[in-house]
Amino acid sequence: MGNSKSIATPEHVAIIMDGNGRWAQARGKPRLFGHHAGARRVREIVEACPDLGVKYLTIFAFSTENWKRTQTEVSGLMKLFKRYLMSETKELVEAGVRVRFIGDRIKLDENLVALMDELELLTCDNDTVHLTIALNYGGRDEVARATKRLSREVAAGRIDPETVDAETLARFLDTYVLPDPDLVIRTSGEARISNFLLWQSAYSEYVFIDTLWPDFSRDEFARVLSSFSTRERRYGAVPG
Repeated sequence: MGNSKSIATPEHVAIIMDGNGRWAQARGKPRLFGHHAGARRVREIVEACPDLGVKYLTIFAFSTENWKRTQTEVSGLMKLFKRYLMSETKELVEAGVRVRFIGDRIKLDENLVALMDELELLTCDNDTVHLTIALNYGGRDEVARATKRLSREVAAGRIDPETVDAETLARFLDTYVLPDPDLVIRTSGEARISNFLLWQSAYSEYVFIDTLWPDFSRDEFARVLSSFSTRERRYGAVPG
């Protein structure tokens, strides 16, 4: 008998929130207008998670490659992140949302990092929804940083190199306390994963939808989750 199984609702959903810029440009607005609309959409999707049975939500907010965008857009995004954290903290705490950040914080503004640290601390005991925000994150960068940390442990004699396996390396990833995503959604019609959760999504289901992120509603989220229940996850096995 194989190890395949179906799951009524994905426990962990990861989202590549794409299309903010095109959404704004279609309305004759600057790209940052779309990013602000996208931030408001995040709130709606997070609020929907408990009712839809999603325990873990991971969102791709800013990649290691996004620094290549114009200085105006990058600066505007960083200001938006600060504003979002300051304005949403009270509601996130009261709603029982546990917030984590993944990614390399070294390049981020120290004031932004301080807000991130504070939000993680304030929500550390929450358990209604686990919201993970990928900020200055890249899958390859994460694996490289994890390998460095693991190498230091091996060099210090705390880990026998002969015992290192996939599970060992996974303990050094940014997401080591999280389950792997069951479902990865990308909005805006692009069908690529853009260096997002490369290790963790090895057996994830993927859904690519045409809707631009600011238009991705709670109802559409529910429909995508419903379609997930028709899939059979085999994890490399044959149907049972």
